[in-house]
Formats: sequence, structure tokens, C-alpha cells
Amino acid sequence: MPESDCLINTENGILRSGRIVAGVDEAGRGCLAGPVVAGAVILDETRPIHGLRDSKELSERKRNELFEQIRERALAYSVGMTAAEEIDRINILQAALLAMEKAVLALQKEPDCILIDGNSKTSLPIEQKAIVKGDSKCASIAAASIVAKVTRDRIMTEIEREYPGYGFSRHKGYPTKEHLGALRNLGPCPIHRKSFKGVL
Repeated sequence: MPESDCLINTENGILRSGRIVAGVDEAGRGCLAGPVVAGAVILDETRPIHGLRDSKELSERKRNELFEQIRERALAYSVGMTAAEEIDRINILQAALLAMEKAVLALQKEPDCILIDGNSKTSLPIEQKAIVKGDSKCASIAAASIVAKVTRDRIMTEIEREYPGYGFSRHKGYPTKEHLGALRNLGPCPIHRKSFKGVL
């Protein structure tokens, strides 16, 4: 379980306490519908949040509890997103990176470095480190994964009101049996990613 972002090796040395470090992660990359949403979080070392981990390992209730703690205790947090239409235009990897860039740029504090979950870096002119399985290694990335996941889940629940019949509030756009059945019966709606297999 990640407890700290201190002493993480980077290409340019060591991140030490006192530097402003933002963790960045995304949610919704494997979905057939809806935006890809990224979170960025700068934690406050003096106000630790216990129990941070990869959002996929947490129950919905625990994610929501931790999300509220992040909102209350983090030095800064933000979200960025890229819509389905843009995902189809530039591909999901570039759309996820774009969402991450938007999230970082929306932070109220400018970070000295960003830690990104995965193996790809953004085009931002800032020191950054891509960390595979970073949400299980770095507290700020874990926090960002929770912000991204909770925000996206809430968006998809709201979207169901606009596009009923697909079950978005339950599967959140992932390719479940229910979702694929709805696609066969109803066809895609405007928030579906037309370039993804199984949508058309």
C-alpha cells in the first residue's frame, strides 16, 4: 500500500520531501462510452490520508470516503477529461494523456514534478516520471486514481438520465454483457466511442 511519494527515483535524481509533487492517473480508458477522466493530486505531508490505494481495489463506499478526505486534506486536486468524440479522433492513449495534461494545468498549485501511472509521459514542459502500477506504489497517484474514478462514475450516473436504457449507472460504460446487449438493441448513442470494437 503506498504511504509516501518521497524517495522515488527519477531520471534527474531523487524526489525529496519539500518538493511539490503531483500524482496523475486516469479512469475509463477501457470503456466503450463516455469520457476518459484524469485526476491530479498534490498531497499535504502534514495531513496524511490513510488507506490510499488503486481505486479498482476499493469498494465504491471506500472510494467515496477517501475522495472526500482528498478534497479536505490535499494541497490541491483537479480533474481533466476528454470526450468520446475526441477519443475517436486522436485515439485513446493520446486522449488519456490529454486528459492528464488538462488535470495538471488545472491544479491551483504548480507542481515541481508529476508522477504518472503507466508507461507514457505527457507533453507538458515539466519534470515527470511514468511509473508502471504507480497507483500501488505512490500515494499521490493512488489519490489521483480515486479522484478520477469517483468523478467519472458520477458523470456516467448522470449520463444515464440523458441516455436511458444502456445501464450506464451500473456498468459505467465498460463492455459488460448488459452494455453489449443494449448496444445490439438500441445502437450507439452520442457518447459512445465509435472507434471501439463492439460499438458499431
